[in-house]
Amino acid sequence: MKKFSTYLLVMFMVLFWILRIIITVSAQFGSNFMGVTPIDDNFEIILLFAFLLCAILVVKRKIIGALLYLGLYAVYFGGDITSKLEIITNGETLSMEQLTCLIFSVIGIILPLAVLIDLLLDRGRKEHPVDKKTDWFYKNEKFDRELDERADKNNYRTM
Repeated sequence: MKKFSTYLLVMFMVLFWILRIIITVSAQFGSNFMGVTPIDDNFEIILLFAFLLCAILVVKRKIIGALLYLGLYAVYFGGDITSKLEIITNGETLSMEQLTCLIFSVIGIILPLAVLIDLLLDRGRKEHPVDKKTDWFYKNEKFDRELDERADKNNYRTM
């Protein structure tokens, strides 16, 4: 994690996770947080624990972590987004609670997409890192030392 964008995305991931924990706990106590309730209580709890694995893999710069994060969140929030969009296309209006849920669901899809794009754009840098402090010496052929026939190949011992 050397890029500033990665730090920001991981920070937003954790903040959204904490927000989802607050929403789930408040739903378990019988109230709602800003009008938002979990779509499915059991799947929400599984998703909260699966996030821990995804976050560790994203911090370690593994593509599988971002794909797992996107897949789980797309399954969970995708159905909610499509149901809300069907209500809008039928000409009905959304209530304030439904609109707030739609906004959180859109954020739940955009955030994993941003994480995946960040990891894909940074993939080449991880495989071929550039260090300007040492590359001028180690990647420059004119500084390579070549052994000739006069080179001493004996290992002398001193007593």
